[in-house]
Amino acid sequence: MADPISRQLDTIQSMLVRGQRNLRMERHSLVLWGLAGAGLFLSSDAVFTAEQIPDTTQRALIWLAWIALVLGSAGWADWHLTGRVKAARDETWSFIHRQVVKLLWLLMGIGTLFTFATFFFGGAYMLCTVWLVLIGLALYVHGLFSEEVLEWAGGIIIAIGVAGLAARLPFETMKWIAASVFGLGLPMLSGLLDHGRARPFTLRLAQAAGWTVLVLAAPFAGHRYASALQPPEVPVTPLEAFLAGTDLAGTRIVSLPAGTRVPVRVEVSGDLFRPSADAILPLTLDQPLEVLLRDGQPTGDVRAPGGPWRLARETHWISIPWMRASLDPAHGPQVESALVVDFHGGNARQ
Repeated sequence: MADPISRQLDTIQSMLVRGQRNLRMERHSLVLWGLAGAGLFLSSDAVFTAEQIPDTTQRALIWLAWIALVLGSAGWADWHLTGRVKAARDETWSFIHRQVVKLLWLLMGIGTLFTFATFFFGGAYMLCTVWLVLIGLALYVHGLFSEEVLEWAGGIIIAIGVAGLAARLPFETMKWIAASVFGLGLPMLSGLLDHGRARPFTLRLAQAAGWTVLVLAAPFAGHRYASALQPPEVPVTPLEAFLAGTDLAGTRIVSLPAGTRVPVRVEVSGDLFRPSADAILPLTLDQPLEVLLRDGQPTGDVRAPGGPWRLARETHWISIPWMRASLDPAHGPQVESALVVDFHGGNARQ
């Protein structure tokens, strides 16, 4: 039979924990926010694309409205469902709970504004990391006052986002990881909620490890399957033969030899320089390249001769490390810049 004093101490400790962690994360909240976030990531290649809306400003404004609508709808539904559940339990909105909800909206607003800004200032390759860090921070802060498991999950999500950026994973891979964290991870996390009960460290560690494995297994398995779907092998056509041909139908591989000139046409806009049709940056291939075409249009899949395909869905690292203007008597006004295009995707300087 347990010692009465020990039972009393355990009861007092349980009361203190409940007093310190006086918030309660509702299961429907994680499901709603998870589905909303996953839906935004998964719809990014299907709706409001550059092909559908060429104008950048219009596309940015439409995406701003779309994100606000989706997240606003999820927040409205969460607020009303939580209010109904609290009323059924005869609970009220505590001061701390209201402040945590405000913090959540602040973080979602930061993510929305960052997404909007990437249309004009770049940095879209960090988009998934930013959203993962923000939702991870929201869960971690909520977990400080409610569920210990939320602290673990929040910290893991932040680590996943930062690790993906540090490892320079392709944007397509990071998008699927983010969609899995939201659409699969958050609903799964709702099943781990235990109303703030104290659990042994080993149990928390096992829960965190299992949750992480399941969340990451889905996108990496999907990426592995997609990588196995290589473009079809068809005869390689030299560039000269392709330029001399007239029938562009079907799938073909065109070989570009080293030394091929690839002019980059730059569209100039703004109020400082006049638009010019001859604003061309002449580039020359330093190594041979094979390009996949379908009905005369490049698919974006490229490879070195005899090497593996670099698929269009995998991001190539292109960066402009610096840009400066100069004015001197010898050269007059000019703008100098550096452009780094790394075909292997691992050594581009940012």
